[in-house]
Amino acid sequence: MFGIVRPCTRRLSEGLRTEWMAHLCGLCLALRSDHGQFARIVTNYDGLIVSVLTEAQSERTTGWRRTAGPCPLRAMRTAPVARGEGARLAAAVSLVLASAKVRDHVADGDGLLRRRPVAAAARRVAAGWDRAGARAGARLGFDTALLVDAVDRQTGIELAAGPGTPLLTVTEPTETATAAAFAHTAVLAGRPGNAVPLAEAGRLFGRLAHLLDAVEDQAADAASGAWNPLTATGTSRAEARRLCDDAVHGVRLALRDAEFTDGKLVHVLLAHELRRSVDRAFGTEACSHRAGGVLLDGTGAPVGGRPDGSFGPPPGNPYAPGGPVSPPQPPPEPPRDRRGLVAGCLVWAGLACTCQMCCGTFEDPWTRQRREGLCSQCDCGDCCEGCDCCCNCGECCDGCDCCDCGCDCG
Repeated sequence: MFGIVRPCTRRLSEGLRTEWMAHLCGLCLALRSDHGQFARIVTNYDGLIVSVLTEAQSERTTGWRRTAGPCPLRAMRTAPVARGEGARLAAAVSLVLASAKVRDHVADGDGLLRRRPVAAAARRVAAGWDRAGARAGARLGFDTALLVDAVDRQTGIELAAGPGTPLLTVTEPTETATAAAFAHTAVLAGRPGNAVPLAEAGRLFGRLAHLLDAVEDQAADAASGAWNPLTATGTSRAEARRLCDDAVHGVRLALRDAEFTDGKLVHVLLAHELRRSVDRAFGTEACSHRAGGVLLDGTGAPVGGRPDGSFGPPPGNPYAPGGPVSPPQPPPEPPRDRRGLVAGCLVWAGLACTCQMCCGTFEDPWTRQRREGLCSQCDCGDCCEGCDCCCNCGECCDGCDCCDCGCDCG
């Protein structure tokens, strides 16, 4: 599942976590129902925001949820899932944008796509997704030709870009595509007055998606010789960070101009989690990967940490293991027998199907060591941590009950 907004579920309240999963599963099931099982592979975290926005603007009805059957990705549990036009629009948009991503990888010759037979098959799949997305969009009154046109213009813009080309020239097609998708949620929800602010939020969201993808891929693109907008235009990471910060701020302002029936989840995803996405991409996110309380960047080096002085590193905790008054330590765990390749792969498949590798405690499929799931590695503290809402008197926390910022100067 690709996407820039990837919240740790432990940061969400129980109600918001249930809502978020309902939209994620609703997108997946809408893809299956309308476009077949194979289309479910384009389920993505950013696409579900279209479903979230539609529902947040709509009046609640009796049919806005349904109970889905057991699923391996939910540890074989049933769950309420989102249904309706928002989920179907999210599915149509996801198909078209996934098609664009496939064609982009084909053009870059990434991995197996360097081989002509594989590239030809990928193009056929992408073309099928384009047609399916267009049919689904037409049923909802949404012209996916806007997305396809934006994608087609992207290739020409990249070919013409070079040192000195404004970075926002390169991101414009993505901005146009996401602006159209966000604005149409207002049409589906019957709130035409929201179309303009949501189009602005979508435009800036598309800018962020493009920039953060470029930041995260820059090193890998340089190693493989693939095209990267930051490298091609000679844009520094500092300038890219400035543009991202401005976009996050702009999304918040745009959301304040829109009217929602219940905008809590929208606020959490597009105010709090967008900021975390930027911090994560630039290696400045405050998370549980700390060394003595020092924030680590993406390479594991301390950010703003105190360097060793003339008298060596600062004194540590005397009660820490190995310190002068440390408590006795248990003997090291004896080595475990490793599983073979095939046996380990079978165990891995079982763990993946029961979601233990996501949010549980599990035994490593090959080394048999006890490990924690991915959710336990996230920063699951206060949802306002790392957000500047408390510094700006409720700028992003107005009307949100996910945390108590204590700002009363609104």
